[in-house]
Amino acid sequence: MSSRTARRPWIRRLATALAGGGLLVSLAAPALAAPSAPPAPPAPTLAAPDIPLANVKAHLSQLQSLATANGGNRAHGRAGYRASIDYIKAKLDAAGYTTTLQPFTSNGATGWNLIADWPGGDPNQVLMAGAHLDSVTSGPGINDNGSGSAAILETALAVSREGLNPEQHLRFGWWGAEELGLVGSRNYVNSLSTTERAKFSGYLNFDMIGSPNPGYFVYDDDTQLEKVFKDWYASKGISTEIETEGDGRSDHSNFKNAGIPVGGLFTGASRTKTTAQAQKWGGTAGQAFDRCYHSSCDTTSNINDTALDRNSDAIAHAVWTLGAGTGTPPPDGTTFENTADVAVPDRGAAVESPVTVTGRTGNAPANLQVGVDIKHTWRGDLVVDLVAPDGTAYRLKSYSSSDSADNVIATYTVDASSETANGTWKLRVQDQVANDTGYIDSWKLVF
Repeated sequence: MSSRTARRPWIRRLATALAGGGLLVSLAAPALAAPSAPPAPPAPTLAAPDIPLANVKAHLSQLQSLATANGGNRAHGRAGYRASIDYIKAKLDAAGYTTTLQPFTSNGATGWNLIADWPGGDPNQVLMAGAHLDSVTSGPGINDNGSGSAAILETALAVSREGLNPEQHLRFGWWGAEELGLVGSRNYVNSLSTTERAKFSGYLNFDMIGSPNPGYFVYDDDTQLEKVFKDWYASKGISTEIETEGDGRSDHSNFKNAGIPVGGLFTGASRTKTTAQAQKWGGTAGQAFDRCYHSSCDTTSNINDTALDRNSDAIAHAVWTLGAGTGTPPPDGTTFENTADVAVPDRGAAVESPVTVTGRTGNAPANLQVGVDIKHTWRGDLVVDLVAPDGTAYRLKSYSSSDSADNVIATYTVDASSETANGTWKLRVQDQVANDTGYIDSWKLVF
């Protein structure tokens, strides 16, 4: 008999067993209770189609040609801008959109916004994607912002090709005179009544998404919109950072100031890519994300195809996911729990308690909360792991010979951002030393 046994008289074991409502040594693992109270999983929806890079680049080639034929730019008040907006409008009209040209005046010249509405969807739930179409006067503006304009155009055309029937009403916008101070989008937002503004579920902005030395930046203005993009990128194994260079400098600012939730993507402008960013994303450290920012060299040669392709697909994913309504993930803070008792045998094999996570998109969070309630008469005996759906184990608690207290009741934080969220997660518990017993009372994951 070990010295530990002497410190644990049989009367303590009996009292513990009686307090638990029965002899713990005779507990058998009962049938699992259903996980408690996550929202019902969403109905399956069609996945967003792949957006053909060749199609997006064909739009960019057309914008380049229009600039070349009209003084080398597509700036507000210039013929190249009007030709650009006419090109996009014709494509949308042919695809079945209801299009509207909204004129405004800035610096003594007439500018236009183009608004395109896809038929159907709840008119009281408007999801809008937008991009500014104008360039600076010094160049054709193919990355800034032909890239965003072409990507949302091709996404809108994909909506038509696929015959998407979203729950939300889809709207797309191309803004004029952004380079003069966000003029066109401000004009549009100011034209909306308070009632009309309240109908927006979100506005997504895409300004410079094909920078030649790209980063992958996500707007953090709205948590849920941010999550849709970050989860998509995480599912592709691509790290993202929060967008800071363009805060307040693109059209989403006007929507945000009007109380409309905003999100979006960005690949960087004149700031310099750091060594850490180059290691993460590739490209050249010590060089601007876009060396041709606001310059004459912002041509079709100033585009990174990989970044443009990825961001175009991310845009389509967001439009399909958010526009479908049923594809919106449950809110942050959703709890998935198993309250079924599972006996932990004395110095025996490890036991597991499962929790099935459904209805999430992308990967688990970097701060996954794991709540554990294990009843045991000497908790130092226990080793506790969280096991991800792919079998990866995350150690929550290690064995400790000196920890003689009862029970493990704690919340652990796990960086599970490399793991797919949906699937069966398990709490694995093993008692490594003889003379004490217990059981898993309950445990939960908070996403």
